[in-house]
Amino acid sequence: MENILAMLIFFPAAAAVVGFLIHKDSMRQFGVVVTVVEFVLALLMWYHFDTDVAGMQFVQTLPLISSYGINYIVGVDGISLFLVVMITFMTMIALIGLTEKKDEKNLVITMLFLEMTMVGVFTSLDVILFYIFWELTLIPMFYIIGFWGAEKRFYAAIKFFLYTFIGSLVMLIGILYFGYVFHETTGVWSFSLLDWNSVVLPFDLQFWLFIAFFLGFAVKVPMFPFHTWLPLAHGQAPTIGSIILAAVLLKMETYGFIRFTLPLFPDASVYFVGFMATLGLIAIIYTAMLAYAQEDMKQMIAYSSISHMGVITLGVFALNVEGIAGAVYLMIGHGIVSGALFMSVGVLYDRRKTKMIKDFGGLANNMPVFAVVYAVVLMASIGLPLTIGFIGEFLSLLGFFKFSPILTFIGALTIVLSAVYMLAMYKRTFFGKLVKPENKTMKDIFGRELVALGSLVVLIIALGIYPKLILDPLNTSVTHLTKVMEMKAVNEDSKEKLRALNSIGEVK
Repeated sequence: MENILAMLIFFPAAAAVVGFLIHKDSMRQFGVVVTVVEFVLALLMWYHFDTDVAGMQFVQTLPLISSYGINYIVGVDGISLFLVVMITFMTMIALIGLTEKKDEKNLVITMLFLEMTMVGVFTSLDVILFYIFWELTLIPMFYIIGFWGAEKRFYAAIKFFLYTFIGSLVMLIGILYFGYVFHETTGVWSFSLLDWNSVVLPFDLQFWLFIAFFLGFAVKVPMFPFHTWLPLAHGQAPTIGSIILAAVLLKMETYGFIRFTLPLFPDASVYFVGFMATLGLIAIIYTAMLAYAQEDMKQMIAYSSISHMGVITLGVFALNVEGIAGAVYLMIGHGIVSGALFMSVGVLYDRRKTKMIKDFGGLANNMPVFAVVYAVVLMASIGLPLTIGFIGEFLSLLGFFKFSPILTFIGALTIVLSAVYMLAMYKRTFFGKLVKPENKTMKDIFGRELVALGSLVVLIIALGIYPKLILDPLNTSVTHLTKVMEMKAVNEDSKEKLRALNSIGEVK
């Protein structure tokens, strides 16, 4: 199993190269087979993962630029393990449900290259390697939006690229400066996160490096006020692009906060809790109201995603086991649920070539199976108990309650607000009489649509009923993370705050 991560990272890219030799009529089937094998590899890694070990496992190191301490270092812990599994699962489901006919061969090849970069982001332990994979994700997504998107696809693709690329450049400056500080401190060059975690920085340096990393991550979450590129990108992207963008790419940034910002800058993380909470609360309330105002179903779900990412932000900066574990669980849950929501909109768009809510109505009469599937996914998005959405939101808010009960109450409004706009949309789409003649001929989901959406519904319910499957190994790694933060904090006030926030114990 020592090469399992190398196989997970580079197998999709190797298959994509082979894909150029595959006939275009067989390309979608080839892509599905490749992603199924990739998902099986991820499950195999999970099977061999030791849930009692808090640190990195399956670590592999190869020299790249040894003179400057840049190496190929990969590994996973309980935090990244399930995110990798989710990436492989959602990519597989997206290709199973693929209905795009335009240049299908190149789209599948692009998706396989994108899968390589996404797995690379969540497994990289060398910060330069992480940054390389991070930036490489922009290229296939830019291509997907710009080539297969709607009428404003070029503008949306360029805005997506510029926003995320410029923010990442600031983060790169922070990465290079941290490497320089490490060299000045130890006398050797290294960009290994495992080495960086051993360095304790003074608060002033933590402050500025936190800001540099924040700008790189905040633009991609996206956090207010950097969020304007996301609804446009979702609105113009093809269905498969929106699924991957919402399910995986938005999680790269909150993962970055957990993997890099919290352990490297613990004092600055404590200092900026109020600021981060404010941005998270603004995202929750403001974008939920924007979602309610949308007539375009896809735009509404895009704003809803930003609102839920605000809850994840609260969980991350709760700085305790409950909050961080809840945030990671919500990242997984939101990835599955948002992917299902965008796939559902794609089902309607394929049949009617419109995403406007007013163009539907009464669909439960001739699409009863789809109406039930959409209802389950919608309830998970709202956070209904016994669905995957409830577990993550509850733990994230529970963790942040220890920081501020009042702010947590405001954050909990996301459940009420999401119920308002989601149920209103569902009522207008599925209930009432079939008035428009175009809707009377719409067929219910079947075949690969039913397989893809049905698989997501099963997972939504299963992980809502039995979260322990993920929470146990996740809890072990998150507990270790909080202890590292407390150990590395240089200010006594920060240490005391971290002790207080983690005084209750573990998530069970």
